[in-house]
Amino acid sequence: MIEQALARRVLEAALETGGDFSELFMEDTESRAISMLNGTVEDASYRRKHGAGVRVLLGEQSAYAYTADTSEEALVQTARAAAAILTGRRGADPKPFGRMQGADYAPGIPFSEIDNARRVALLQRGTKAAQAVSPEISQVSAGYGDVDQRILVCNSEGVWAEDRRPRTRLSFDAVASANGEYQTGAERPAAGKGFEAYDCIDPEEAGGQAARTALTMLRAPQCPAGFLPVAIDGGFGGVILHEACVHSLEATAVAKGNSEFCGKLGQKIASEKVTAIDDGTLTGEWGSIRVDDEGSPSQRNVLIEKGILKSYLVDILGSRIMGHPITGSARREGYQYAPTSRMTNTFFAPGEDDEEEMIATMGEGLFARRMGGGSVNPLTGEFNFAVLEGYWVRDGKILTPVRGASLIGRGADTLLAIDRVGSRMWMGYGMCGSRSGSVPTNVGQPRIRVSGMTIGGKGGKL
Repeated sequence: MIEQALARRVLEAALETGGDFSELFMEDTESRAISMLNGTVEDASYRRKHGAGVRVLLGEQSAYAYTADTSEEALVQTARAAAAILTGRRGADPKPFGRMQGADYAPGIPFSEIDNARRVALLQRGTKAAQAVSPEISQVSAGYGDVDQRILVCNSEGVWAEDRRPRTRLSFDAVASANGEYQTGAERPAAGKGFEAYDCIDPEEAGGQAARTALTMLRAPQCPAGFLPVAIDGGFGGVILHEACVHSLEATAVAKGNSEFCGKLGQKIASEKVTAIDDGTLTGEWGSIRVDDEGSPSQRNVLIEKGILKSYLVDILGSRIMGHPITGSARREGYQYAPTSRMTNTFFAPGEDDEEEMIATMGEGLFARRMGGGSVNPLTGEFNFAVLEGYWVRDGKILTPVRGASLIGRGADTLLAIDRVGSRMWMGYGMCGSRSGSVPTNVGQPRIRVSGMTIGGKGGKL
């Protein structure tokens, strides 16, 4: 993307007014998207994004400037614009670059080799499968997306790192309706691969599952409210870990003292059954990266081990403030954003408990099979999450599906109340927004059980 001699001039310009660290981030990204409604293509698009951002640090201060013009003149001007924000005594010159090994990645089937007819065919297959579930499936929305991002990061400490990040995703949203009532279901499989991902991603299964969820919820009674045991299924059930816990372990929150887990390294913060991991090194996963957006190698970070807090997620600036080692967790949506500490693939590690036993021994409560989004306060850990597909349990048996359920609680309390962790773990796929933009993240877990949670709902006794 850039010659090393020019990159060095940019880094030098960024240090002219007294910064002690400078960084150049460059990006070249192609993306495609197709949307479909009831089997008819509504929109198709192609985008190309190219640009660069320059960051300057001075102690615990940071300045950032970016440009879509990657000519030498524009890059140097951008560097000087960032430098002008911070003033001090001129530091050392940038160190010589060393090339990071193992960062190059080539997708098995590049997206550029695939015509749109093959993309449309995937959506049609999933749409037909959803429609075939029942005549009560009144609408199916489908979407395809792929991204091929190439990045370069270099800095005044001598880092020179490159990465290529192909990703693709399908989405199916089904609506079931009858007698003026309607319910929705959704499935969004994804992978950090080229088009070869569709050797494993089954659009018929995804479309059919979206429809089955909608149909199941269509005539389900409203969920009762109460404080009861809750079993949460694997995959996207891990969104509770992501939102209610690990956001509070990012340096973005911890370095400012805005986390309930500040100063708790080495302390018990969860049940001894809980081990939580963030791992950006997993091959082909949606949230995986070979190097982070500061050029540090991606890592497997054990955050909680058998209930004990072991680590935070820390970027360069967070490390300066906290005195904590860098964890390869810096991420950004693109060149328009400065990096900050973010998750990659975050999950509860598998345990040893039997999934069926969780239900059979819980008495009365809720089985949350599919989770939706929600809200969380990282300072307090208080959360509220929607349950997209839930089942009421009585006497250890599933009684009926229920709709309108939500899970309400506090992250720290929930972690301590986990009394079962299953042995079969799988991932769900999402996008995470923060001050450095929106980035792809995996969430995952085995089936877990919380001994008691507040269940929100509008229903009476079932």
